[in-house]
Amino acid sequence: MSSTSSGVPAGARDRDSEGRARNARPRDGLGRPLPYGADGVPRQPEGVVRTPDQTVAEAQALLDEGKPFHAHEVFEDAWKSGPEAERALWRGLAQLAVGLTHAARGNVAGGARLLRRGADAVEEWAAGSGERHPYGMDLAGLAGWAGELADAVERGTAVDAAARAPRLRAAR
Repeated sequence: MSSTSSGVPAGARDRDSEGRARNARPRDGLGRPLPYGADGVPRQPEGVVRTPDQTVAEAQALLDEGKPFHAHEVFEDAWKSGPEAERALWRGLAQLAVGLTHAARGNVAGGARLLRRGADAVEEWAAGSGERHPYGMDLAGLAGWAGELADAVERGTAVDAAARAPRLRAAR
């Protein structure tokens, strides 16, 4: 079997020593795989423990740069490392970022579905916790943004991820 320039056999998937998939391929700003050896967007390191405020700030910066796939990875770290009581919040925010990713990639059905799923998740978390503005985030505003974007995507509107990035924190 021939190998690529990265040393990964052609046609093989990147795996760690335990057989779990490890995607070493470079990716673009929307997380799409690029050919081995291509210049991609640096990946977010996995498993980083951040404070909630650091998570929100880092995710917002990535969203503003048109990198919702990478923002999703930041939210995923918070979802996996944060307190149990907040996991549904961070998972919902990750779904919003993935929904924006799919919408910007032109995946109408997947983008709209994930935007609505994420909106439902953050609204449900807010209702259950009684918190509408955790860490300064405007959950009702995010849910409204997601619903409007899902409707626009279903009408055939092309989505520029940076131009349509949500504001995570409520206006002050």
